[in-house]
Amino acid sequence: MSLQIRNLTKIYGQQRAVHNISFEVAEGEIVGFLGPNGAGKSTTMKIATCFLPPTEGEVRVAGYDVTDSPMKVKSVTGYLPEHNPLYLDMYVHEYLSFIGRLYGLSGTALKQQVGDMVERCGLTREQNKKIEALSKGYRQRVGLAQALIHNPKVLILDEPTSGLDPNQLVEIRKLIKEISQQKTVIFSTHILQEVQALCNRVVVINRGEIVADDTVDRLMQRQGDTVTVIAEFEQGVSVEQLQQLAGVIQVKQLGAGKFSVVAARGADVRPALFRFAADNNLSLIGLKQEETSLESIFHSLTAPSAVEHNQN
Repeated sequence: MSLQIRNLTKIYGQQRAVHNISFEVAEGEIVGFLGPNGAGKSTTMKIATCFLPPTEGEVRVAGYDVTDSPMKVKSVTGYLPEHNPLYLDMYVHEYLSFIGRLYGLSGTALKQQVGDMVERCGLTREQNKKIEALSKGYRQRVGLAQALIHNPKVLILDEPTSGLDPNQLVEIRKLIKEISQQKTVIFSTHILQEVQALCNRVVVINRGEIVADDTVDRLMQRQGDTVTVIAEFEQGVSVEQLQQLAGVIQVKQLGAGKFSVVAARGADVRPALFRFAADNNLSLIGLKQEETSLESIFHSLTAPSAVEHNQN
């Protein structure tokens, strides 16, 4: 396995950021590490790259333990953190040469590797510019180039597309997809479109705990046993009233008069909602059946009510 995380816990003072999580990433996989802000994604990535020590548990990268062999771990890992730290007053090629020397490259090997990274990451026209003069999209490319300069086995990307415009998103996605053909990639994000565009497998973390670990297809099939209808009433209606309707499994209030009504797949609750409105002289101003999507699955796994249900 390229990455093994076993019973990992990280505590900051009184706050438990990560609680007893375990998962593995095989060689050549590209895995989306998905979760809302504050879920524990960045903490897990920082531990895997030796920037933070674990409180409990074991993390191994390419067979090396992050506690016992941090330098070995760093030698086989490329890391692009959420806030891409660059020396803005350096030229692109100068910066990449500097990073390459830190990893022990020199002479012809260093020159060749810098040239390869400049070409591979689309930096040829920008290599003689200072980093401070680059757009955010090109700065992200420089960040990817520095993460790849030493030809690592494992590439860990923490929110690599955050803040990019649509054109930059397409370019960075394409680059990451190309990289993933030769590397093991762990792709941390809270942007669902990134997961669907880049990953086959998803690990979902919420409030420091793993709540799902599966392929995108199987995750959507597993969550596809129910159907959700969004119903909106003009007058006041309670969750308790809607939960009494035949076929209804769960009801969540989304706003004033607006509800998410969950029923078993194959059970159409829309006629029951129409009858309920008519029998109670209520105005039903909106009724829409949602399609199963990664967004709805993400919400069901990470919404506060879902967390409370899992803990009970």
